[in-house]
Amino acid sequence: MDRASPRTLVDVKRTLLALALGGTLFAAPGAVQAAPLASPTAGARHVQVVTVKVEHPWSTTGVLETWKWSPRIGDYRRVLGPVTAYVGADGVGKASEYVSRTPAGIYTLTEAFGRNIDPGTALPYKQVGYSDWWVSDVNSPKYNTVQTCSPGDWCGFDQGSSEQLGAISVYSYAVVIDYNRNHPVAGRGSGFFLHVTNYRPTAGCVSIEQSKLVNVLRWLKPARHPTISIGVGNAAYAGIGR
Repeated sequence: MDRASPRTLVDVKRTLLALALGGTLFAAPGAVQAAPLASPTAGARHVQVVTVKVEHPWSTTGVLETWKWSPRIGDYRRVLGPVTAYVGADGVGKASEYVSRTPAGIYTLTEAFGRNIDPGTALPYKQVGYSDWWVSDVNSPKYNTVQTCSPGDWCGFDQGSSEQLGAISVYSYAVVIDYNRNHPVAGRGSGFFLHVTNYRPTAGCVSIEQSKLVNVLRWLKPARHPTISIGVGNAAYAGIGR
């Protein structure tokens, strides 16, 4: 979600992804959108966790860290960070289509995309172009899904209310945050990603420097059920049981 000039301020949250890769890339994630993580003492199903912490609900910058469950110590061990992260221009909390706010909570990370070629991630990855859209049209049944449609054509959604993924520079690389993707509710918010930063607040996404994001992409492994835990203060660490 990074509108008009990559969700940097309230306009780019609407350029979409619509790609079919055998039911994997850009398909709505199974039944987990913000499923609570298993307790570390219960086996830590989510071995990899990305945390994003801001100091106040209105903060537009925070810190991102990555964590991996360690059976040896019985806890999560920090792998990367802290690194500076930019969040929504309206801070962190309850997201919607009508505010530039990053959604607080815990969400799965199941796929990635970018204008550039695959940087070497194990996540399903799609190189996007000008015909790839992330639908943010609240009146379309395709809301908060990825669609492929030639610019100017009618494909069941308003392109002007959606993100043209290949046209947004901060989408050189991006990881999809699975917010409101399983049975999406129109208006609740669409197109939230972890993407490359332009050093400004976003329209609701999380952004970090490209070199750091590439490191994260190469670190994430689907078999380790990665999630992102976003919050204010210590609530950001709910995903690692702290």
